[in-house]
This record gives sequence, C-alpha cells and structure tokens, in this order.
Amino acid sequence: MKLLHIDSSILGDSSASRHVSAAAVAQFRKKDPSIEVISLDLASDPLPHLDVEALSWLGKDLTPDVSGRPELIAGANALKDFKAADIVVIGVPMYNLSIPSQLKAWIDRIMVAGQTFRYTSGGGIEGLAKGKKVVLAVARGGLYGEGSPAASFEHQLSYLKSVFAMIGITDLTVIEAEGLATNGGADRARILSDAEQKAGAL
Repeated sequence: MKLLHIDSSILGDSSASRHVSAAAVAQFRKKDPSIEVISLDLASDPLPHLDVEALSWLGKDLTPDVSGRPELIAGANALKDFKAADIVVIGVPMYNLSIPSQLKAWIDRIMVAGQTFRYTSGGGIEGLAKGKKVVLAVARGGLYGEGSPAASFEHQLSYLKSVFAMIGITDLTVIEAEGLATNGGADRARILSDAEQKAGAL
C-alpha cells in the first residue's frame, strides 16, 4: 500500500491544512504500519509552472539528452508517484478564493491525456486513475460553504472535485477547517481541533 502526502501551504508549522493532512496520514499509518508514505512539500520544493517544453514531455519517457534536467525529472516523478499511489492526502489552503499556484503546478503534471484520463470518440472524458482514495485537508479563513453569503466565491474545493472526478476518482473525502479567521481567529483552535479529530477517525 502506497500513500502520497502532499502539502501546499506556504505557512510551515503555522498552517492549518498541514496539521490536518498530518493527522490524516498518521491515522493511515496507525491502521497500516507497513504503508509506504511518499511526501511532497510543494512550498519548499515547488514544481516549476508548466511551460511549452515541460508540456511536450508530459507522460513521456525522458530521452538521454534531457534525462538530467531537474525540472523535467520532477514533473515525471510527480505523475509516476501519483499513478503508483493507492491513497493521496493533500493539504489545501485557500488563497484568494482558489488553491495555491504551487498545487496547480502539480495538478498540471498529473492531468495528462492518455495517462490519467482520455477523450472518448463521442467527445466525452473517461478517467483512468480509478481505484484511488483521495483525502483533501481543506483550510479556509472565511466561510464559503453551501448557503453562506460567500459561497459563490468558492473556487478551491469545487475546482478540486472537478479535477479528481475528471480523472476517475470517486472515493473522495473532504475534511474542512473553515472560518479560521472569523471572530478575529477566536475559534481557530476549536475549528482546527475538530478537523484533526475528523482526520483521526478516517
């Protein structure tokens, strides 16, 4: 069993999403001590944003003339590690209504036609990454859930649900720490504790 643990917050130990994703990974380790965990910190070790050259190599074996290029190797490894994982745990803070650009750069490496999805003859899309379990540890300063005044501004979780649905992921668990900055942050500790408890009950 392989678990891919991804964090994308730039806040280090102060990050709520990192605390919740760590609690989720700890729970999976507790349930299966033999699980192999691969960790990727997109803040300290970011993938370059996609450019024309990186795009041309997506999903392909690197040839000898480019096999030593760190940025191309990182992109190839991102796809390889995702495809090999049985479980994927991702810490996802909300930045300006959406996800961190570092996480988007990773998504651009794993959403590859012919590798994790394909276009069908009828113009539809078939996901090829079926059978994985994905856990999203979501953190937000405000309230953006369904029914909230700011719900229409939410492009974080809604985007990620579309991404993983497109590549065939149906086993998706969301653990939210929402409203962390409301009331001047007075409820942050309680909200974070509740989210960590949910992660610990996976």
